[in-house]
Amino acid sequence: MTDKTITIGTRGSKLALWQAEKVRALIQATFPEVHCAVKVIRTKGDKILDVALSKIGDKGLFTKELERCLLEGEVDVCVHSMKDMPTVLPEGLFIAGVTERACPNDVIVASAKGLMLSDLPAGARVATGSLRRVAQLARLRSDVTACEIRGNIDTRIGRVLAGEFDAAILAAAGLYRLGLEEQISSLIPTEEMIPAVGQGAIALEARADDREVAHLCTAISHQPTLRAVEAERYIMRALEGGCQVPMGAYATESEDEQGRRMIHIDAFVATLDGTRFLRAQASTPVDQAIEAAGKIVDDLVSQGATEILEALR
Repeated sequence: MTDKTITIGTRGSKLALWQAEKVRALIQATFPEVHCAVKVIRTKGDKILDVALSKIGDKGLFTKELERCLLEGEVDVCVHSMKDMPTVLPEGLFIAGVTERACPNDVIVASAKGLMLSDLPAGARVATGSLRRVAQLARLRSDVTACEIRGNIDTRIGRVLAGEFDAAILAAAGLYRLGLEEQISSLIPTEEMIPAVGQGAIALEARADDREVAHLCTAISHQPTLRAVEAERYIMRALEGGCQVPMGAYATESEDEQGRRMIHIDAFVATLDGTRFLRAQASTPVDQAIEAAGKIVDDLVSQGATEILEALR
């Protein structure tokens, strides 16, 4: 690959550019002979900021334009937040790699440091653009009000600090990546608020027929994260969920007492008001992760997940 140039496609937000730079640095550290250029592409989700994500429709909201450029050869690889990726990709494209997952938790951002979800006063206005968070917030704190918010991380933080909201719920990974961790009032444990599928991971999307780029992406991919994300995405795909439905799945790897690599999966589907909260968990050796994900799907369906999701659609 001597003097090979790879063009990375990305959205133009600070966070998206940070992610693209992270991937560029990983590629060039592993393959010093490869040059990387970054091309910014605006997506539908970047252009429409005054409408709730759930009302726009989530299929390809932050990916479609990047994927068009990838298919047409304008870029060689697209870098996405994994949680924005639809479960079904356009023909000819695939997820070629995943970076090591950053902190997967959701966090509370508020003017008071150390403030936790349980500390919010009754009637507090809590900003979030995610139905997954809305449903879990309703379950955990039915006495507070979830308020729709759009815009980049800086904008959301600014609106909280200006007093427009009492708090906001954001993904920890974005704040850490942009050096804004001092704005985090508290982490919400994943046991309390199950993350979005793929939250904290960066996806590398490539053309299926581009073996050179696939090789680059595989070389910098973090295999435990890839296994976890594949299990999470299996659950979302099987339930025909998406970025904007009240469901989540989170998989983690650990070692058991016998030294075996195990994967633990925790998933939920809920009504928006949190009154019905269906949850399923499984632990299995990592080579059986997809089978365990399938059992979680069966468990959730048996509890009524299909009916909840169909009613929401």
